[in-house]
Amino acid sequence: MWKWEHITMDLITKLPKTRKGCDTIWVIVDRLTKSAHFLPIRETYSSDKMAEIYVREIVSRHGVPVTIISDRDTRFTSRFWRNFQEELGTKLLLSTAYHPQTDGQSERTIQTLEDMLRACMIDFGGSWDDYLPLAEFSYNNSYHSSIGMPPYEMLYGRKCRTPVCWGEVGQRELAHKKVVKATNERIDQIRAHLKAAQDRQKSYADKQFPMY
Repeated sequence: MWKWEHITMDLITKLPKTRKGCDTIWVIVDRLTKSAHFLPIRETYSSDKMAEIYVREIVSRHGVPVTIISDRDTRFTSRFWRNFQEELGTKLLLSTAYHPQTDGQSERTIQTLEDMLRACMIDFGGSWDDYLPLAEFSYNNSYHSSIGMPPYEMLYGRKCRTPVCWGEVGQRELAHKKVVKATNERIDQIRAHLKAAQDRQKSYADKQFPMY
């Protein structure tokens, strides 16, 4: 298994519609590094539109995956999507809510992200798509217990320089301090939601699989 060869994807739907018309988040996670991309889309997007976004945002950055695990959303089961992935050489694996074909860690990662992102949407309101890149950044640079490090570090083999570190090397003055302060506050806010979501998932897992 190699980075971004085996991925999991899910759709977080029925979100408040933004000014740009987005009401859905397409969450795509690498099963090895747990790194993820959060893509704002519209629930009405067709399979061919999804394919266009997929090539632009995923294939162009990471290459073509070997396998994709997704739920049975009609866009992922359509003939167009199946033929498209077959042409790329990617095998599709469909999961259900009761019999997921993913490994347990990937399933929990998706559930944690959905929990976190729905909480963030409440804070960000009608402009949540503007803050989605920051949510992605915050998640990818937060500690993940299953890999023992942040996903970014697992993916790139080094720590990421974050806005919190800018002042340490004298670069804080390059940006307006208010922007840096607001960014740091948003990161703290998102990470708090992520921590709460992780705790809820851990509590649920402990109840499902108690240790005796």
